[in-house]
Amino acid sequence: MNTTDRHPLVSAYLDAVARETAELPAERRAELLADLREHIEVSGAEDDARLRAVLAGLGEPRTVAASALAEEAPAGRAATAAPGRTKLTAVLLAVSGVLILFSSVVGAIALIAGLVLLWAAPQWETRDKIVGTGTAVAVPVLVLLGTLLGASSRLGPTELLLILAFALAVPAVGGTLLVRAARR
Repeated sequence: MNTTDRHPLVSAYLDAVARETAELPAERRAELLADLREHIEVSGAEDDARLRAVLAGLGEPRTVAASALAEEAPAGRAATAAPGRTKLTAVLLAVSGVLILFSSVVGAIALIAGLVLLWAAPQWETRDKIVGTGTAVAVPVLVLLGTLLGASSRLGPTELLLILAFALAVPAVGGTLLVRAARR
C-alpha cells in the first residue's frame, strides 16, 4: 500500500465504488477495487489536483459500479430472477392445458399470461423458452386439431382419459423443466 491509498480523495472514491458495488460477488468487487488502486498508483499523481484528474478519468463511482454490475449480469442472471415470478410462470404454463379442456377462455388467458411472462423473463435462455412454449401449446393444438377433425364426437372414456393425462403431463413437464432451468 503506497501513500496514494491513504489520501482522503482516493479513500473516499474507493469507498464509494465499494458501496455502489455491494451486489457484486466479493471476489469480483475486490478485483475491481484492486484494479482501480493500481491505476491510481501507476498514474503517479500525489497532489490533490492530479488525483482529482485521475479519479475523474476513471469516472464517477456510480458509473464504474454500473459498468461492473452490467458485466456480471449475464453470469448471474438466474440469481437476479424473482423466484415468485419464475414459479408463477411455470404454474400458469403447467395448468393451462387442463384449464383449456374445462374452460377455453380461462385456459387461454392462463396460457397467454404464462407465455408473456416466459418470453419477458431474463432467467431462461431461448432454448428453454422454446421448450416451455412447445409444451404449453401442445394441449391447445391437440384440442384444436381434434375439433377441426370432428374427433370429439367419437371419443370414448379411454380416449378422454388419455387426453386428460396428456393435458396434465405435458405442460407439467414443461413447467418443471423451466423451474430447473431457472435454477442453473
